[in-house]
Amino acid sequence: MPSRPAASTRALFLSFSLSLALAASAQPGPEPATVPARVTAVVGGLNHPWAMAFLPEGGVLITERPGNLRLLRIPGGLSKPLAGVPKVAAQGQGGLLDVALSPDFASDRYVYLSYAEADGGKSGTAVGRGRLSADGSALEDFRVLFRQEPKLSSGLHYGSRLVFDGKGYLYISLGENNQRSTAQDLDKLQGKVVRLKADGSVPPDNPFVGRAGARPEIWSYGHRNPQGMALNPRTGQLWENEHGPRGGDEINLIQPGKNYGWPLATHGINYSGQPIPEAKGTDLPGMEPPLFWWPKSPAISGMAFYDANRFPAWRNSLFIGALANQNLIRLTLDGDRVVAQEWLLADRKQRIRDVRQGPDGYMYVLTDASPGELLRLAPAESGG
Repeated sequence: MPSRPAASTRALFLSFSLSLALAASAQPGPEPATVPARVTAVVGGLNHPWAMAFLPEGGVLITERPGNLRLLRIPGGLSKPLAGVPKVAAQGQGGLLDVALSPDFASDRYVYLSYAEADGGKSGTAVGRGRLSADGSALEDFRVLFRQEPKLSSGLHYGSRLVFDGKGYLYISLGENNQRSTAQDLDKLQGKVVRLKADGSVPPDNPFVGRAGARPEIWSYGHRNPQGMALNPRTGQLWENEHGPRGGDEINLIQPGKNYGWPLATHGINYSGQPIPEAKGTDLPGMEPPLFWWPKSPAISGMAFYDANRFPAWRNSLFIGALANQNLIRLTLDGDRVVAQEWLLADRKQRIRDVRQGPDGYMYVLTDASPGELLRLAPAESGG
């Protein structure tokens, strides 16, 4: 049973704006206009949902971190867990994580999953794909395409977002497994964004192909725990967000071969209150500074650009889920600059794990709880 009836809605006047200390490249601007919206609980009763993908024929695939992939049909309700999903290491932050559709899903029906995969006492991020059966009850012929090597996690920092670009290349964000120094090691896949072909093979123009001592899959490095990633629909540029330690959650524009600094460059400190041992400053030569950062970490997760017409005032906005802050962050953009931010859904006090723009132009978010919910945001005046 849903934790809140799907029919129940309530007008929500989206909450307050807050200007924080920002990176030099992202100065705060004027407060954005508050936009009235209505929030609908589409479905509840989910077990720590992590990600969603909208099917072109209708319906939504939803991952649950303990290891289930569910299909929500509207109308029709929530399916039983699909068969054919790989076994996951559901410990700590690990489990079944992101889901993405093949760019050619209409013809090949491939569904891509990222998840924590165990090997002995350690685990790491793996990515594979299977074909969604015609009746939507199973993933058929699932095959692993990528494994994070070496496996170093004891349950922390998997990263794990999946994004296809306009040319069909697959980007995977990878946490450093709470092993800080590995983010700078080019012979390891911790703390990296990797770029692959859709079949898991390595594109020959990746920046480290042919370089001794470097993994050819690597696209960028120096990341901590990147749990949000999306393409800017206006530019095609890949944006990424990642958890800092205590402070220093950040947004980056991902470029091939670039070093994003962790743990040498950070705006955060250890949870103990002490400095990060390896840190040498905030902006260091040869390392890319963040586009935007928070001095107090909201614990950011999924991210999505809004580029539809349901909310004209939200066009050219970037949405990011916040776990610790228990809200949805809307960032107003001017080109590649963040000029203002607004915190939404704060009164619900729910951890926001994923956010996506639906094919209907509404915004959808997943709440990280058991029971968790899929929520839909619609303009208040639309009655939607």
